[in-house]
Amino acid sequence: MQVIENIQSLRELRRSWQINGDVIAFVPTMGNLHAGHLKLVKHAKASADIVVVSIFVNPLQFGPDEDLDAYPRTMEADVAALTELGVDVVFMPKAADIYSRGLEQQTFVEVPGLSYMICGASRPGHFRGVATIVCKLFNMVQPNKAYFGEKDFQQLQVIRAMVTDLSMNLEVHGVPTERETDGLAMSSRNGYLTPEQRQIAPTLYQQISHMAEQILQGRRDFSYLISEAKRTLAEAGFKPDYIEVRAAHNLLSPGHEDQHLVILAAAFLGKTRLIDNIQIHLD
Repeated sequence: MQVIENIQSLRELRRSWQINGDVIAFVPTMGNLHAGHLKLVKHAKASADIVVVSIFVNPLQFGPDEDLDAYPRTMEADVAALTELGVDVVFMPKAADIYSRGLEQQTFVEVPGLSYMICGASRPGHFRGVATIVCKLFNMVQPNKAYFGEKDFQQLQVIRAMVTDLSMNLEVHGVPTERETDGLAMSSRNGYLTPEQRQIAPTLYQQISHMAEQILQGRRDFSYLISEAKRTLAEAGFKPDYIEVRAAHNLLSPGHEDQHLVILAAAFLGKTRLIDNIQIHLD
C-alpha cells in the first residue's frame, strides 16, 4: 500500500492505472476509521481493481462553533487498518494544498435545495463544504466508483445530485449504516460520549425505528409521530435538533404517491450531535 500526500504523485499513479484499464474505486473519509468505514472499503474492493481511500479533515464543512480542532485524528491506526484490508493507496493531502488560496478565496460547489433543508438548515454552509471537497477529490482521484455510508443520507443525496448536475462520469454507491450491537449508528463522534451518554445514545435509533413501524402499519399522522419521538428523546436526556419524514428521492415532504420514505433525525446528547436515519419502503 502506498501513502501519498502529494496531488501530483497521485495523478501520475492515476495515469498508469488508466493505461492499464483498471477500474478505480474511491472511499473519501475524514479518518478516525471505524467498522462502518471499513465496510465501505470492503464494498469498494469487491468491485474494482484499485481502491483509493482519502483521509482529510475538511475545514470547509465545519461551522465556527463546531469541533474541527477536537475532531479525532488517528492516522497510524487508520493506515494500519487500511493496510490490512489491502487498500492500494491512502491519499492524505494537506489543507494548504487542497485550499492553496485559503478558505475565503476558495471556489465552491453548492447543490441548491438539498443543501439548505433539514441538516443544512441546522448547519448553514456545511453541505457547500462537503460538495466542494468531494468534487475536488473526485477531480484528483478520477474514480470510476465512489462509496459513501447511508448514515449521512442527506449528504449522499447531495453528492448524487452534484454528480448528475455536473455530468461527472462515475457511479455513486450508498452502503447501509453499520451499527453497534445495541443499534447505535457507528460514528467517529461516538467517541465524545461519556459512558452514561453512551448508554442513552441508542434511544435515537429506537425512536425512529418505532416511527417506521407505525408508518408501515398505516400511520400517516407524521407530525404527531415526530412530536412523540421528540418528547421521548427529551425525557431521555437528548436535545432534539430535528426529526423529519421525507420522500427519499428528493427529501421533500412526501406525497401520497411516494412509496420510498426516509426518517431523518439529529439530536444533541450533551455536546455531541448524533444523526441517524431509517428508510421505509411502503410497497
